[in-house]
Amino acid sequence: MDSFRGQGGIQMLQTAEQEAQHIVSNARNLKMTRLRQAKEEADGEVALYRSQLEAEYQKNISETSGSAGSNVKRLEEETDIKIQNLKQTASKVSSDVVGMLVKNVKTVRT
Repeated sequence: MDSFRGQGGIQMLQTAEQEAQHIVSNARNLKMTRLRQAKEEADGEVALYRSQLEAEYQKNISETSGSAGSNVKRLEEETDIKIQNLKQTASKVSSDVVGMLVKNVKTVRT
């Protein structure tokens, strides 16, 4: 009877060891599956974040380049207006300036 119990105990140990190996194997598989899922989720989040940053960057580029063109146009318009104002002012006072010059040229100082 003792030999029967010994073989039965060994058989039970082998069965328990096999079950333990299955449990460990299943746990490893589940862990690997979860790690793959986590990596895929992280890759998706990174791609989304990257696309958001790229969209924001492109928006800034378009605003900057567009505003540079409008700034140039605005500055040209302002410059033209100032030139016109200077020409008008010069035409108004040119006769006075010519008169002052003629007067000072004719006047002799002693």
